[in-house]
Amino acid sequence: MKYLHTMIRVTDPEATVNFFKLLGLEEQKRFDSEKGRFTLIFLAAPGDEQAQVELTHNWDPEDYGEGRNFGHLAYRVDDIYATCQRLMDAGVTINRPPRDGHMAFVRTPDNISIELLQDGHLEPAEPWLSMPNTGHW
Repeated sequence: MKYLHTMIRVTDPEATVNFFKLLGLEEQKRFDSEKGRFTLIFLAAPGDEQAQVELTHNWDPEDYGEGRNFGHLAYRVDDIYATCQRLMDAGVTINRPPRDGHMAFVRTPDNISIELLQDGHLEPAEPWLSMPNTGHW
């Protein structure tokens, strides 16, 4: 058996692709189905192309709710503080700041929870120490 991908449904594919690009993922392939009225977009981290996220965009509007029943996707990052700062600078809310220098949570434009994990722990640092949680993660 081999892990292939995790699929999430998205309402705004370009906003979601841009979000994942901020995390460092790159688009691997895209497939439009006129007959099925959907688009599939596969993304992966450089060097880890076999572990992919599949974004499914159904062309007919649907309400997917909060996405809490999905759980989360998790990515190891080289520098959790730099990653969170890059996301914040782009307007992404850090729902659970990396106060411990190890773990943070953010959300995609469709409210899918993304866990960011530092390989090891960085020393606690501001502004993360005093930043409050902003919601569910």
